[in-house]
Amino acid sequence: MARLEPHKLWWTPDELAAARLPDLPGSKRGINLLAERLNWRRTPGCARRKPGRGGGWEYHWSVLSVTAQRKLLAEAAETMEEVRDRGSAWAEFDALPDAAKEKARERVTALQMAARLHQSGCTHLDAMSEAARQCGVSGRTVYNWAQMVEGVAEEDWLAYLAPRNRLTRRQPARASCTRAFMEYLKSIYLRLEQPTFRQCYRNACRQAVAEGWEVLKERTAFRRLEAEVPRVTRVFAREGEKGLLRCFPAQIRDRSGMVAMEGVNADCHKIDVFVSWPDGTINRPQIVAFQDLYSGKILSWRVDHDPNKVMVMAAWGELVETWGIPRHCLFDNGREFANKWMTAGTPTRFRFKVREDDPLGVLPLLGVQVHWATPAHGQAKPIERAFRDIASDIAKDARFAGAYVGNRPDAKPENYGSRAIPAETFIKVLEEGIAEHNARDGRLSHTAKGRSFDATFAESYEAAPIRKATEEQRRLWMMGQHAGHLHRDNGQLRLYGNHYYSDWMSQQAGQKVIARFDPEDLHAGVHVYGVDGAYLGFAECRQKRGFFDITAAREEARRRSRIRQAEKKLLEAHRTVPVEQIARDLDRLAPDTPARIEAKVVSPTFGKRPSGLPMQRPGYEPRKDAEVEAAREAMIVSLPNPTNAPAAAERPADRFRRAQAIVARSEAGQPIGREEATWVAGYMETAEYQGLLQMQESFGKDGIG
Repeated sequence: MARLEPHKLWWTPDELAAARLPDLPGSKRGINLLAERLNWRRTPGCARRKPGRGGGWEYHWSVLSVTAQRKLLAEAAETMEEVRDRGSAWAEFDALPDAAKEKARERVTALQMAARLHQSGCTHLDAMSEAARQCGVSGRTVYNWAQMVEGVAEEDWLAYLAPRNRLTRRQPARASCTRAFMEYLKSIYLRLEQPTFRQCYRNACRQAVAEGWEVLKERTAFRRLEAEVPRVTRVFAREGEKGLLRCFPAQIRDRSGMVAMEGVNADCHKIDVFVSWPDGTINRPQIVAFQDLYSGKILSWRVDHDPNKVMVMAAWGELVETWGIPRHCLFDNGREFANKWMTAGTPTRFRFKVREDDPLGVLPLLGVQVHWATPAHGQAKPIERAFRDIASDIAKDARFAGAYVGNRPDAKPENYGSRAIPAETFIKVLEEGIAEHNARDGRLSHTAKGRSFDATFAESYEAAPIRKATEEQRRLWMMGQHAGHLHRDNGQLRLYGNHYYSDWMSQQAGQKVIARFDPEDLHAGVHVYGVDGAYLGFAECRQKRGFFDITAAREEARRRSRIRQAEKKLLEAHRTVPVEQIARDLDRLAPDTPARIEAKVVSPTFGKRPSGLPMQRPGYEPRKDAEVEAAREAMIVSLPNPTNAPAAAERPADRFRRAQAIVARSEAGQPIGREEATWVAGYMETAEYQGLLQMQESFGKDGIG
């Protein structure tokens, strides 16, 4: 007889014949005749084509007789018992509830007692009987326990003596005749339109009536759906990839092991203020900033109409000139950062057309490793947290009154659009705000510990190995780059309407070169490099056609990928009925529109105020009664003074308020000690703080006691 495979659900006729199950023929032909006589292939969800070569049919084990099913379960249990090793025994024991574990400990105690009595001189029979009497069980029970651990080391007795009934997982009996109904219900429910379950249940019941399916009660069907479809799959089906990401915690990255200037990250942000530029344009300005990853300090920044590669290069140049060359740089995949001037040659860059003869960008030439953050995912870039504070504080500065536009389309102030701030004033206030952001004390990050970002950066910067740039390297970030060919006869270079030439260029006529230039002053000349990156020389601007500002001609995510693909496959396995088929079924089963019933008597409604709470108009204040106010004041005075009560141990509410006070001081920029910062950072991650915070948000400050 063939050994049965545990948990095997689908069986071919050959496998059923070899299993020698009760009530079943012993040959493949007999199994096929039985399947044809009992209409197994017409039972919904109980027959399918065998995948792979050879074809044929497979039948679900639920079509077998009760006797055959019991035989399958018994054989599967025996097989599982044979392969149960020490590791699986402890794993199963660990999953048991405390009550079952306590019973296992009592059994171990009984066997250990019998062993000690036997060693002291008692006979084996007397020792087992006395242990049984002490434990209040029969002697046969103690012998059964001893048989369960026969050949097992004493240190593993606890795992093997667990109650066997708790290790057997009973699957509730479910009628297979409702399988088609459930498949249809799941296909309706698991959609991005997020229909209610009640609506889906009604539609599935209408389809069941038309198809002759058996249905379940609404509550039973909902529990069945929750049991069959995992929660993450349900969220993915109804909320998409954003909902799927919320089902998994965000990555926690520790920056305490870094040093200053080891890594920086950069991003752009639009400030919610109208600014008037010198050219007469009025719009919301964009800021690009570079932030030190270790300390959180803003190191350099630039402002312009829109994000562009020129402002990114200028901010990068200030960063390297002032502080040095970082080893890592974290960007998102925006066009302003993925431009060829900055990052050409980076392996994971997915912007613009990639050509083999593209010159390397500034960062690869300087040996900076570029990292790309997940698009549209603010948690991947720490600078987003800094922008939230800086942009809000600066946009609501008193000097910008009337120019603030609100942070959402539906949050515009009443004085929206009444004023535009001159660009010079805006830049001055922005500079003050960034300096205050860096110098504010009381920061609660793991690296700051109550200090400011400036102090945190300065302490690490003094001891960190900093790479400084040479004069030749300065040409890389101070200038843009353009690939072109020298004139085939005289070697002259034409760039943005200007002509550049030097005597040495005649020897290089017709060659392809890389020209590096100052985007804001094309008349200053260009530095010319070969395609291989070798410096060839400097060329002056010979024909000047007016000042040409190139800034006026600028251009405008692994763990989750695996999760997303797996959830898509799992979702398709549960959503078996196409939505197009469901739509056709709903059209076919739609009831006829009932005749409209018109009212014969119309009752007029007059301007009578409804009963209940009085309506309050804007600016309404309830009338104050002098006698009531006096009685209230007397009651407050008569209450005992809590300051006179004896000192007691600090309550959870007191610890919560102390943490809130430290956070308030931090947000106000007041100094905070290192011990306070360390304590509050750890306390804010405890369940006590999170629970009291939810109570405060739900019931107010008085709700936490």
